[in-house]
Amino acid sequence: MKPISLFNDIASTTYPGRGIIIGKSADGKKAVIAYFIMGRSENSRNRVFVETEDGIRTQAFDPSKLVDPSLIIYAPVRTLGNKTIVTNGDQTDTIYDLMNQQLTFEQALRTREFEPDGPNYTPRISGIVKCSDGGMNYAMSILKSTDGNPDCCERYTFTYEKPIAGLGRFIHTYMSDGNPLPSFEGEPTLVEIGNDDIDTFAEKIWNALDDENKVSLFVRYIDIDTNKADSRIINKNK
Repeated sequence: MKPISLFNDIASTTYPGRGIIIGKSADGKKAVIAYFIMGRSENSRNRVFVETEDGIRTQAFDPSKLVDPSLIIYAPVRTLGNKTIVTNGDQTDTIYDLMNQQLTFEQALRTREFEPDGPNYTPRISGIVKCSDGGMNYAMSILKSTDGNPDCCERYTFTYEKPIAGLGRFIHTYMSDGNPLPSFEGEPTLVEIGNDDIDTFAEKIWNALDDENKVSLFVRYIDIDTNKADSRIINKNK
């Protein structure tokens, strides 16, 4: 697999849904994490990212318009020691709690499956990044139905032990817009991360997302040597 432009890949469809990007900066000094959400319904679009003590969570922009919080209000990012967890749902808390009990990332996710939002059966996508001893490694996971059939949950975990500087992986919930929405297929896409500063990187992702459907974006750079994190949030609703 040859690396492709992250920004071109994001812009190639109007509705990739929710997406996770993880990789290493071209100078090899930073772990790079990004998470975005999109929405087609008023309920999905009525959201913002807000900071929490150990990460971020989604919040209704206008609480009076919130209809069903079950699949849209959650903590996408949490930090557990030298590990950063990022997901598209409340499985963030599952991973945090069970890893805190010495289970692995994959074992924690075996207690969950795709979202119960038929006919889409939105995949649960998850990532975890560990920075220690001057190095980083990460893993990504997708839990999805079998071609829209909820009778079977397909579970895939992808582990990257020694990430290459300047490269990353991009996984998202949907291949494109549609009714029902087609689930992501294959392994996470190999993308170019480059060496942009955090604000430029965040702006490029934000600009690549479809203007009508994008909702919020979170970007974090972690210094691999010191584990010091720098984060940005962009919300369409202000």
